[in-house]
Amino acid sequence: MARLFLFRHAKAAWAEPGMRDFDRQLDERGVEEAIAMGRLMLKRKLVPDIIFCSTAARAVQTLDAVNEALHLNDIARYDQNLYATDAPGYLEIAAAAGDAEDVMLVGHNPMLEDTAIALSKSGDDVSIDALHRGFRTAGLAVIDFEGPAASFISATGHLEAFLTPEDAP
Repeated sequence: MARLFLFRHAKAAWAEPGMRDFDRQLDERGVEEAIAMGRLMLKRKLVPDIIFCSTAARAVQTLDAVNEALHLNDIARYDQNLYATDAPGYLEIAAAAGDAEDVMLVGHNPMLEDTAIALSKSGDDVSIDALHRGFRTAGLAVIDFEGPAASFISATGHLEAFLTPEDAP
């Protein structure tokens, strides 16, 4: 059994004139939300075995803030493709985790939302409803699968939880 954690980067500041979208930084609220989500993940024992993180500045900063609670830098891998690929590309990256049971992607919308909705064929009503209202910044979808990480590409899962900073203590 494997779990896929889909984590959207936290709230970022708008790009300044001449700034690339890729280089946008988290704003103060975004840092606070990511730190709170890290604490919530620790409290709920939602700790991945491996992390694939977009190389965009706001995604890297989100993972850094989450790691204030989780201390998972040694299992993080950075993948530029998470910035520009589509939902099937996200699944290919996650499936590359091999034997890992709990895989986390730190990335962007609309790819994360598309991936979560496509994979979550069942789940508790509250989580499903929250996910369908939109994959907000610093949101985390946790999807359970019957098989290993390689099954992420072809299987559908059960939405165990959809958490946002409002769920954090």
